Amino acid sequence: MTLTVRASLLASLSLFSFASAAAAQDVPPAQDATASTQAQDERPAGDQTIIVTGTRSSNRTVADSPVPVDVIGSDAIVHTGQTETNRILNQLVPSFNFPQPSIADGSDTLRPATLRGLSPDQTLVLVNGKRRHVASLLNINGTIGRGSSAVDLNLIPGIAISRVEVLRDGAAAQYGSDAIAGVINIQLKNSAHSGRASLTYGEYHTTLSDVAAVTGLQLGPDGQPVLGTVPTNDPRYLLANTDGERKANDGTQVTAAANLGLPLGDRGFVNVSAEYRSRDRTNRAGYDLRPNFNRPTAAFDPREVNFNRLQFRFGDPDSKDYTVFVNAGYDITPDWELYSFGSYGHRDATSAANWRQQAAAANRNYAVLAPNQAPNTANFVPLTDIGFLPLIGTDLDDYSAFVGTRGAVAGWKADFSVGRGYNSFDYQVSDTLNTSYGTASPTDFDAGGLRYAQWVANADFSNEYNIGAAKPLTVAVGFEHRRERFKIRPGQVESYAAGPLAIAPITTTAANCITTLSGRFDPATGICSFPGRAAPAGAQGFPGIPASAQTNQARHSWAAYAELDTDPVANVTTTLAGRIERYSDFGTTVNGKFAARWEFLPGYAVRGAISNGFRAPSLQQQYFTTFSTNFIGGVPVDIATLSVTAPAAVALGAKPLKPEKSVNVSLGATANPLRGLTLTADLYNIKIKDRIVLTETLGTGGTGNIATVQAQVTSLLLAAGFPQVSAARFFVNGVDTTTRGIDLVAAYNLRTGSLGKWTLTAAYNRNKTKIDKRLAAPGALAQIPNIVLFGRVEGIRFTDGQPRDKIVLSADGDFGQIGFTARTTRYGKVVSPGSEPPLAPNQTSLTAYGPDDIFLGRKWISDAELRWKPGGGTEFALGANNVFDVYPDRSPFGLRPGSTTAANSFPANQEYIPYSIFSPFGFNGRFVYARASVDF
Repeated sequence: MTLTVRASLLASLSLFSFASAAAAQDVPPAQDATASTQAQDERPAGDQTIIVTGTRSSNRTVADSPVPVDVIGSDAIVHTGQTETNRILNQLVPSFNFPQPSIADGSDTLRPATLRGLSPDQTLVLVNGKRRHVASLLNINGTIGRGSSAVDLNLIPGIAISRVEVLRDGAAAQYGSDAIAGVINIQLKNSAHSGRASLTYGEYHTTLSDVAAVTGLQLGPDGQPVLGTVPTNDPRYLLANTDGERKANDGTQVTAAANLGLPLGDRGFVNVSAEYRSRDRTNRAGYDLRPNFNRPTAAFDPREVNFNRLQFRFGDPDSKDYTVFVNAGYDITPDWELYSFGSYGHRDATSAANWRQQAAAANRNYAVLAPNQAPNTANFVPLTDIGFLPLIGTDLDDYSAFVGTRGAVAGWKADFSVGRGYNSFDYQVSDTLNTSYGTASPTDFDAGGLRYAQWVANADFSNEYNIGAAKPLTVAVGFEHRRERFKIRPGQVESYAAGPLAIAPITTTAANCITTLSGRFDPATGICSFPGRAAPAGAQGFPGIPASAQTNQARHSWAAYAELDTDPVANVTTTLAGRIERYSDFGTTVNGKFAARWEFLPGYAVRGAISNGFRAPSLQQQYFTTFSTNFIGGVPVDIATLSVTAPAAVALGAKPLKPEKSVNVSLGATANPLRGLTLTADLYNIKIKDRIVLTETLGTGGTGNIATVQAQVTSLLLAAGFPQVSAARFFVNGVDTTTRGIDLVAAYNLRTGSLGKWTLTAAYNRNKTKIDKRLAAPGALAQIPNIVLFGRVEGIRFTDGQPRDKIVLSADGDFGQIGFTARTTRYGKVVSPGSEPPLAPNQTSLTAYGPDDIFLGRKWISDAELRWKPGGGTEFALGANNVFDVYPDRSPFGLRPGSTTAANSFPANQEYIPYSIFSPFGFNGRFVYARASVDF
């Protein structure tokens, strides 16, 4: 489709589209616990929907809220065509970002999402108003959300959701830790007399943008493959014949879901939702044209000609999920209700690590070498015939259960509840080996696992008093007790240990080294080394969690809050909240919030809020520990991710983590110039002090590109008595940041008679984060000149790694038996930082761009769905996400522009890993689906 035609279609849609889909949904009040779904005409207008997030008043609506709250109804969730909640919110909420990384270990399976460009763990998630537990996984790879543990929203199936309320404002004073960016409150379905069943089938039909379809290698007159030559080609790759762009039909996804509401006599209800989702993997890798086989002579291995060069896997993993949610309530007396809700979810997924070439050190049999024999191409003996692709299997189990009762105590509304959440994440690595064990290595490994549990108990009270104000004063007070526990389970020994083919250098005598140990002796240093025993240790692809990392840590906290909510005079709404919370590990924090709205003319209002907030350091950030052994320059280096209390980390200057502290200020305006039309604008400024980040890996030369750093860090560790740790990283309160942005939202509920009923929506978010201050190196690290704890790459991930802005335009309508949804989303610019430092004279700059940084341009992603309702509650739908098959900008590869030497080249992997994992809409291409459903 031409750009002109595409632009015309998007422009036509834009004429009918103003506002976030979130702001325009018609949903029944949350208090209606037993009524079946109302007819569309009986639902309140979107801006008159009663909200339960951001206020404890019982009659606050979207229209008179002093802070912005988006409400996403169940219809909007269904009409996206997606069945993962994170992908649904990414389509509907402009300030929500959900990149979909690949080759990122556990983050392939449990992908983090963000709100307002902040960290995934700075958004609080509630279910039915109760705190949802976070995942046990800590994201420590180079993805958005590095160093965070977040709630896995994809464990909450869309069919269980009545609506989602997204509070876009700081709310720690009302809800406690994590609510810096905002709050996502998921309300479960509560009908007692209705149900729904659906079956969705879809798959990707796509053409990879700027990725060549290789038909074979170019061969010379002698029948041998041909390497590229400078300056025409990159000499790292074999020349190939191509035919257009690579096509893919994969990622088949089947989702079966059902929801059923049943009465419990005439006094209660139980609502059950279940979903099963099976998703085949996608692969958006390009062809790997590097020579794969060992080359001891000038001639290539003859297998190069017919070798399958799509060995890499780059995309969504194979995944099977099943989840069950139950929501129930029962009136035990006229004044008291017993309620309960809970869930169980399970996910099996298999993702891939990087392909290990046949000629790689990871595939070498070191047993054929003498300890003093240097490895080279002539003495290479492979462990596998063609190389191998390590597969990382993850087994996730998750459950939660809440039980409570609400009623009246001495004239006060009261709500007592207790709940538990639990998440486990286990690793199984297969089709791989621990090279240091040689031919004795297993090929499948139990690589260990993580556990997180949370207990939370709440007591909430509220009452209304007539004090002569325009509306009664709502007084709410409450108490919360929370207990958390984090565990690390080690893997089997072979998954992490250094086997007999990995021997570290030692200091000894020449005679002992040469005669007894068969090593190489350096008389200048007295060091005996073993080049023939330099096999990489640990399971390739994902080294297991070692026994030394075993962890079992807990903490608890107590909190009390108070909130006042009233209209002191006509058309003026105010909310005042305060909270004090004490944690067993870092002490007490006090937070407050004031919000107000003034409707100065009928339908026109201004609003604003100011608050301070906090986020407690997670147990994962405080206690996560693991070790991996890498060979750097042929020498085994143990790299440790250390807890802040580990003696080696303390020796380097690590200190107990403090909570992150924020100050949120927002100012906005709302207008209803026409019946059914709502316009809102909100500016926000979020300053966060002591943000918790993971340091650079200290001791590998990766800190400010200073050559002496590695030796000096290693010396510090050695002097402190930790010779087994040559490089380390740990969490610190490392940076202060400021995030500024604006949300513009409009919604128009249009009733056109013969043309049916339409909801036209549009929204815009612009967001920018700036680093105000970086932590100076603490303790012993301060002795090292120019050392950087939080470097350029991580800094750019903070400031430029998420879209600068985002636009969502949509039109959703029904006319007779036909329904139609069209949506287009524009994702703004993103920078994906590379490891190469900036060019002179900015080599040490922490903000300048480097030659390998990738700049992802703005992209429009359009979705469409057509529905037919023949009657009897049945519905059939056909649709496509990313209709125009748009991809992020292709990563550059080969020689850099103007290069005349092979050394001046882009990273080699960008030839076969064509897209950045920072893409805010992923990189899978067009998804086509069909759905059949029945309401009863």
